[in-house]
Amino acid sequence: MISVKKLLERKSINQIWSLTPNHMVIDALDLMASGNIGALMVMDGEELVGIFSERDYARKGIRQGRKAKSTPVSEVMTANVFTVTSDMDIEDCMELFSDKRIRHLPVVDDGRVKGMISIGDVVTAIMREQKEHINFLEQYISGT
Repeated sequence: MISVKKLLERKSINQIWSLTPNHMVIDALDLMASGNIGALMVMDGEELVGIFSERDYARKGIRQGRKAKSTPVSEVMTANVFTVTSDMDIEDCMELFSDKRIRHLPVVDDGRVKGMISIGDVVTAIMREQKEHINFLEQYISGT
């Protein structure tokens, strides 16, 4: 099975996308649009204090009449963040995604943020692994 560490290494963009709790929601939306990503980590220095996603903005921002230009990220972010470590395997991540109904998991080792994975990253990795396995079996069967 694939580890979270391997998954992070395979990602074409493994940049830590983050901002502070004091940034305005419009800043977060602009950053997410420029990176073509669905969530940002909210950091206070080196400490992960939350996550801000499109879902947070839709449910806690727009629906409650908050304005993106005048609402700090701290008011709409998810503060109790589920995280994973780089030594976990992606099956554990899939369980978290499913059980907690979330789409993004920050990777934190010894209190240090290493990156973030999405459910899309995990599905892509599983599909790649299955294709490799199928190719191996087809070659084995055909004797090539």
